Amino acid sequence: MAETATDDRPLTFDDLVAWFESGCKPPEDWRIGAEHEKFGFRKGTYERLPYEGPQGIRAMLEGLQRFDWEPENEGDHPIALSRGGGAVSLEPGGQFELSGAALRDVHLICDETGRHLEEVKTVADELGVGFLGLGFDPLWKRGDIPVMPKGRYDIMRAYMPKVGTLGLDMMLRTCTIQANLDFSSEADMVAKFRTSLALQPIATALFANSPFTEGKPNGFLSYRAHIWTDTDPDRTGMLSFVFEDGFGFEAYARYALDVPMYFVKRDGRYHDVSGLSFRDFMEGRLKGFEGQRPKLKDWVDHTTTIFPEVRLKKYLEMRGADGGPWSRICALQALWAGILYDNDALAAAWDLCKSWTTEDRTKLRADVARTGLKGTVAGRPIQEVAEELLDIARHGLRRSHRISGGFIDETGYLSELEEIAESGVTPAERLLELYHGRWQGDVTRVYEEFAY
Repeated sequence: MAETATDDRPLTFDDLVAWFESGCKPPEDWRIGAEHEKFGFRKGTYERLPYEGPQGIRAMLEGLQRFDWEPENEGDHPIALSRGGGAVSLEPGGQFELSGAALRDVHLICDETGRHLEEVKTVADELGVGFLGLGFDPLWKRGDIPVMPKGRYDIMRAYMPKVGTLGLDMMLRTCTIQANLDFSSEADMVAKFRTSLALQPIATALFANSPFTEGKPNGFLSYRAHIWTDTDPDRTGMLSFVFEDGFGFEAYARYALDVPMYFVKRDGRYHDVSGLSFRDFMEGRLKGFEGQRPKLKDWVDHTTTIFPEVRLKKYLEMRGADGGPWSRICALQALWAGILYDNDALAAAWDLCKSWTTEDRTKLRADVARTGLKGTVAGRPIQEVAEELLDIARHGLRRSHRISGGFIDETGYLSELEEIAESGVTPAERLLELYHGRWQGDVTRVYEEFAY
């Protein structure tokens, strides 16, 4: 596979499939990768941070370099940082993201997350800014959000309104927590993909944390999750084909081939090919690039422009959770590691959802965005499913027996989720209680009480 990335011969379909397959690794080499986004704001006014200026994103990126982060530039603009297998990057509206290193256990994930948030707070305090973990911007209109100077985002901003009504909100006003996990074989990938995709809405309910829009309740508990239902149907959703007989690396590669392109990157510049076909690119017929064929890097870039609830790369990405506090960043990693990294837990989790139909899964995804843990799926209370899922994860973590230096296993990271599931009250509903009670309708209190 390495030759494909460097030689000049045209890519074949087999090469595309082999790239996914190259992610297979034995269980002893499995790792966990956490990603989490947060909103930056100016203290006092709560305005979102522009790129330039003394209280800007650029100043944050430059300030963090004292902690041995190496900058990555696009033109004259630093747009990312890297260190030790991890990266700090920018979402379109300046949402600050840590894409963590691939680490052995949740203990290390939490150490990494804590260190990152401490570094961010050190620089942010000097600049007079703060950072907030929520699933959706609670205060500002879409037009109020500064846009970051990244070429691919200019292309996406122009294309999104053509394919959905909420794509720009997704880009500019949402934040998420993500967990990335490995697989050992195609069969293992299929089992993990099906189970995690079917159960992704349960995670959405447990992590629901975006009940406000422009200073008012929006009628949802996870407005972020609702936004993904009207962003771009070609590249989002619950992927019913994953549950069909014969699903595997080839089927996902065919799906990805038919997702319209956004861009081709050449010599550091993004070229707009939005809506065009990667199949045409493979055949040398891509408009504007006639006679040229893609490199492996073009395929890798293309896979990053696909946004289903679970995404396949050389690992699986769990994409269903709203942004939130440090404790829930750790909790998401523990939830999915407990389920997917223990064979008995994986089988038990699949038993929870294997009888669900496409209609059940689709309805569940829509329902949890609005009502969280209330309601039913396939005739069973969602809250009950969530409690059982967490019990499965706890047993999986206990059997995996990944111990910290203090001889503590990973099950403690699930405690907050277990309280949410037992009570049936989501983080969003706690925020609404504050809004209608002690906050007296003042949503800006969320910045004062819930900033990192």
